[in-house]
Amino acid sequence: MSNRVVCREASHAGSWYTASGPQLNAQLEGWLSQVQSTKRPARAIIAPHAGYTYCGSCAAHAYKQVDPSITRRIFILGPSHHVPLSRCALSSVDIYRTPLYDLRIDQKIYGELWKTGMFERMSLQTDEDEHSIEMHLPYTAKAMESHKDEFTIIPVLVGALSESKEQEFGKLFSKYLADPSNLFVVSSDFCHWGQRFRYSYYDESQGEIYRSIEHLDKMGMSIIEQLDPVSFSNYLKKYHNTICGRHPIGVLLNDNGRKEGRKEEWHQNIL
Repeated sequence: MSNRVVCREASHAGSWYTASGPQLNAQLEGWLSQVQSTKRPARAIIAPHAGYTYCGSCAAHAYKQVDPSITRRIFILGPSHHVPLSRCALSSVDIYRTPLYDLRIDQKIYGELWKTGMFERMSLQTDEDEHSIEMHLPYTAKAMESHKDEFTIIPVLVGALSESKEQEFGKLFSKYLADPSNLFVVSSDFCHWGQRFRYSYYDESQGEIYRSIEHLDKMGMSIIEQLDPVSFSNYLKKYHNTICGRHPIGVLLNDNGRKEGRKEEWHQNIL
């Protein structure tokens, strides 16, 4: 049996973000220095996965809430943009490379997840084509740099799950969500508007189109903050908002292990 370490290259470096480690480090430090730590330590964050030119400063608001001193495992749930997937998939590699430093996949947790029979395997091609997880790797590395040898990552590619599948995966991940040393990162942009995306919802009462989009997204964000998967599902059915990470968000909201007594704690620590 081969002990060869398999690595996923930083395939979007040089296009979606700089491939220069020093330059990338300076950019991330700049964005993080401009925001406040208000909900630290976060137990889960939702942040975008567009090119850093567009979303780097926005993502900083989420990653500023990460406490590296207590975080030991980081689950990164990203939607599948390129391959049809009705379940969730795990990577087939050992290491995810970034221009800052390499991130190790937690093979122990991967083994536990694989034994459930609920997951598929990503090919290396699928893994490197997908950007939804990769765009969180440099920020993860930066947020954890003071403890970079003390944590692992658990990347999970999330398919177009049915509501019942979101519930099943929410239940599966609930024991990991309950552990304060685990951080969940959910990768999602919000409204994709225009002919390219076949979505042109417009509430004229809000004024300009961008105001309508902003209002629609904030409505969804408010529902997410209430940790109510049924209301979030109903919101999507009513407005069909093109939130590309809606299924990873659905999995997070369906943490069936969350007790009512912990709801306020989760509300305060999910950004």
